[in-house]
Amino acid sequence: MILRTFSNLCAQSQACFRSARAKSTLSAVIDETGKSGLIMKSLSTDIFENLALEDWIHDHVDLQNRNMLFLWSNAPAVVIGRHQNPWQECNLQVMRQKGIPLARRRSGGGTVFHDLGNVNLTFFTSKKNYDRHRNLQVVTSALKGLRPYMDVRATERFDILLNGQHKISGTAAKLGRTAAYHRCTLLCSADRELLSAVLKPTCQGIKSNATQSVPSPVKNLLDEDPTLDCDTIVDSVASQYNTEFGFSSPVTLVDPSDELSLPGIQRMARELLAWEWTFGRTPKFSICTTFELKNDTSICNATLNMDIKNGIIETCDIEVPSDWLPVELSREFSLHLIGT
Repeated sequence: MILRTFSNLCAQSQACFRSARAKSTLSAVIDETGKSGLIMKSLSTDIFENLALEDWIHDHVDLQNRNMLFLWSNAPAVVIGRHQNPWQECNLQVMRQKGIPLARRRSGGGTVFHDLGNVNLTFFTSKKNYDRHRNLQVVTSALKGLRPYMDVRATERFDILLNGQHKISGTAAKLGRTAAYHRCTLLCSADRELLSAVLKPTCQGIKSNATQSVPSPVKNLLDEDPTLDCDTIVDSVASQYNTEFGFSSPVTLVDPSDELSLPGIQRMARELLAWEWTFGRTPKFSICTTFELKNDTSICNATLNMDIKNGIIETCDIEVPSDWLPVELSREFSLHLIGT
């Protein structure tokens, strides 16, 4: 695989020195190259920087006559879809204990666990040329090119299954007014024990219209063939992308924290990191559940009813037997939780 950095790309174009141009540096350089196909790979493993770069490309690069493939991986993180409920999707307590961040992306889809063994592939096109089937064909062909015996197939849900039963890739997408992107993951050598722990929600009694993930059995490609590695798989996908679309693009390395090349990128990353986006954008939901209280001499049941909007408790009613907690204290405790 041929690699080059964004600075090398700039050196080939006078666009970097045309201060009169209204376009930002990266999009100006891309336009100046005149190439219809580009492959970029992130130098960062920060989930918020990479999600911001994905949205930055969608918002700032002219994709009407151009295709792009963005390759990226992250340090451990859990990523939920735009319309999902984190309390319903993951184990936030385990994530806090292990220092694993939660991110809400701007595209739809289900919840996924990221680490350096999970490769992300984002296919950018015009809205008119958006074609998830063709993108997944790139991935499955790349894998078969490496291991012809491997049974990998795309499904009608736009997942990729290994041996017809284990999910190795899921899909999310964003369709804008004129541009679109399709992202798929690829489980190469992810920590499956940690994946299972963080994607096991513990909050009971949630009632919500939020999009819910569909649990599936998963498997790493390296579990199927230990001679594979993530870099080899990424190289093969990049090569197959060029073959499928008739391009000859090398892989350009991009730093998503580079504000000079990507004006506004740091603000976009901060917005994705903010509590107001990650938790506050959760669709309105309620909790209705009963749980057991016990001490050395007795056991009783308590009932909890809550309404939550924008991540904030709007109403709360806790019913506990009065011999455990006086009615007035129970009411005061419920009122104290409202607004938190």
